[in-house]
Amino acid sequence: MKLAELSTTALAERLRRGPVVALLPVGSVEPHGPHLPLATDTIISEAVVAHAVVRLAEDGIDALVAPPLPYGVTDYARGFAGAVSIEASVLTAFLRNIVVSLLGEGFAHVCIVNNHLEPEHDAAIRSAILGLGSRASVACPLTRRWGRTLSEEYKSGACHAGRYETSLVLAAEPTLVDDAAARALPPRTTSLSKAIAAGQRTFAAMGLDAAYTGAPAEATREEGLELVLRLAEMVRVEVTEALAAATTQ
Repeated sequence: MKLAELSTTALAERLRRGPVVALLPVGSVEPHGPHLPLATDTIISEAVVAHAVVRLAEDGIDALVAPPLPYGVTDYARGFAGAVSIEASVLTAFLRNIVVSLLGEGFAHVCIVNNHLEPEHDAAIRSAILGLGSRASVACPLTRRWGRTLSEEYKSGACHAGRYETSLVLAAEPTLVDDAAARALPPRTTSLSKAIAAGQRTFAAMGLDAAYTGAPAEATREEGLELVLRLAEMVRVEVTEALAAATTQ
């Protein structure tokens, strides 16, 4: 199911049989507390698309996973080790080129799957598909439509490296979670969405001195598996709706 693992001959045959959808996982290199890896957002996106491919196949839709883009706009985490950020304009231009190239190769649709929720990062991604109509889409839980389908912690906004994301990484890559460190962390109730609305633009300004908020000690693999499936359903719907729209144009 991974585009990069196919030979040119195998891909050409797949596209000839068509139509084929490309799922492009996007994340970041960003601090996620003392217990989660810097690649947390990318790990989540990769886990989601792996399940989404199966969901789409059940709908009769052939999908391949494109190589992930593991960098993003991570300005909120500046000051912490591992906050590797790129400019929004660079991200937009780079993603635009990838999407246009995939479409030019013959893919029927490209869906960018994003789980790094910094507002400027999300805006940069959405700018990358402007003008492409139903040929490209973005699947991201930042929208009200999909955010309301997720956990209570997620909906509270206190969810950076908390129970929500820790559960997801436990489901996807459990060996990368420092369980002892997670269990030692007290719950924090700082809502990122409220802090951002109030004009705070860094974790430090929000008082997140350990680069997390929420309750990582409460995370479970079982909850993570359920969340992965809900996010995979988000991708499935975004893709199927876009393909349906394309047939009416």
